[in-house]
Amino acid sequence: MVSSKDLLPFGWGIILSVAKVLLFRTYRSTDFEVHRNWLAITNSLPVSKWYFENTSEWTLDYPPFFAWFEWLLSQVAVLIDPQIVSVTNLNYAAPLCVAFQRGSVILTDFVLVYAVQQYCQWLRKKSKHVLLEERILFLCVLILCNFGLLIVDHIHFQYNGFLMGIWLLSITRMMEGRVIAAAFLFAALLNFKHIFLYVSPAYFIYLFRVYCFPSRRKDSLTAATVSIWTFSFSNLVKLGVVVVAVFAVSFGPFIYMQQLPQVLSRLFPFKRGLCHAYWAPNIWALYNVADKAAVVLARRLGMAVSLPTASLTSGLVGDVEHVILPAVPPIATAICTLLTILPSMLHVWRRPVGPESFLRCLVLCAFSSFLFGWHVHEKAIILITIPMSLLAIEQAAVARIYLLLSITGHYSLFPLLFQPAETPIKVLLLLLVSIWSIRCVKVCVNGQGTTQLNALEKLYLLGLVPLFVYCDIVHAMLGLHVTLPFLPLLLTSVYCAIGVVYAWLLFYADTLSGRWFRSEDKVKET
Repeated sequence: MVSSKDLLPFGWGIILSVAKVLLFRTYRSTDFEVHRNWLAITNSLPVSKWYFENTSEWTLDYPPFFAWFEWLLSQVAVLIDPQIVSVTNLNYAAPLCVAFQRGSVILTDFVLVYAVQQYCQWLRKKSKHVLLEERILFLCVLILCNFGLLIVDHIHFQYNGFLMGIWLLSITRMMEGRVIAAAFLFAALLNFKHIFLYVSPAYFIYLFRVYCFPSRRKDSLTAATVSIWTFSFSNLVKLGVVVVAVFAVSFGPFIYMQQLPQVLSRLFPFKRGLCHAYWAPNIWALYNVADKAAVVLARRLGMAVSLPTASLTSGLVGDVEHVILPAVPPIATAICTLLTILPSMLHVWRRPVGPESFLRCLVLCAFSSFLFGWHVHEKAIILITIPMSLLAIEQAAVARIYLLLSITGHYSLFPLLFQPAETPIKVLLLLLVSIWSIRCVKVCVNGQGTTQLNALEKLYLLGLVPLFVYCDIVHAMLGLHVTLPFLPLLLTSVYCAIGVVYAWLLFYADTLSGRWFRSEDKVKET
């Protein structure tokens, strides 16, 4: 029987849906036309032409399950306005089209609402914390009101809430010990959006270690308890069959039509540059600026250095050409990512102390991929903040890191909404989410009325204020928007990269230290 407490996430979902409707007429990015075009492709063309169609520059480049998701939406879209699903009707954005596409994002967000409800239900079963219900309330708001999801999905336009719902449901099943269900959901998720490959190493290592090498304990002759590793071939087969079956259903038709190379070329366009148009706040943003600083220093030392065509502040924000530092090929980013993920994977293999070890490895995989990956989108910060919020409501050390990361990482999304009309919205939303996050730390975790941030960390966060004032007001007043149009983006990316890298180092150190699973560092239970 469902209790009123279990309905809390749905209550928040309904309230937020009303608020999201108010955002219908706000700015929308080219992603709006991307998804409208995908509706048209999947509705108007046979499956054999989906990954070949190129009338629009916004070609279909998501895995097959998402293509079928678009096909399903298109069956409704054609009834509302047939012009939505016309392949040649580029940049169509009639009021009915906008209402349908915006509304579809709101409705599919209830997959995330359901996932939050399931996770909270699991929390109630496993915990007897005196502040449990308050912690659950905070978790509902931290996830459902996630700043990144709100502005990326409901202003900028994407379907991340729906995808995050599938992911959180997979995490919940893992926490419950239902590993086959977790593997099935994650395999399906990979076939909706392949960005989740970033966190697949965490699934692989945890499932393989815990499910395929179950540890059995027995009393020895000395009455001590010892651990014996046993390999379960049957469990490996079960796991493999589930995962392979999902991929077979997804890619099978395209393999049959001999189109797999074409599909993969759309999914992995390595011809794109190291960085996205607006640099994600990661290692490569710092690397790019270090190269620029080296050029300036070389010139001051009298060295003859010629600048590339795409200067870092020229507004030409495609692939960056490095002058002093070595160019970074895709393979180098893959090696850096794997090397930084490896310690956390080894830690899970050696000490799979529970599902929380999986959750930490998941966060670190998302973190390392964001910092070192190839052509990372700034929106991928959501892949870190969502799972980290699950840890933040229970552990003081993580709550502090989450506070730093959520404020910094979410601020880094400000350039996505560059029109003046959206400035009050993004500022107000970030303030509200930040205040709520601070209160979460105070009430749920620390209980001492402090966020535990040190003076330097507080000063860094306060530095976001003058950064915003310069980028949004002073830069244009000085007339530099003509000569240095990319400078505000560069400053935002680099400043936020410092905070994100710092948060990554803190979280990595806390995870590898092992303090998190010791009883004295956990939230006390009654």
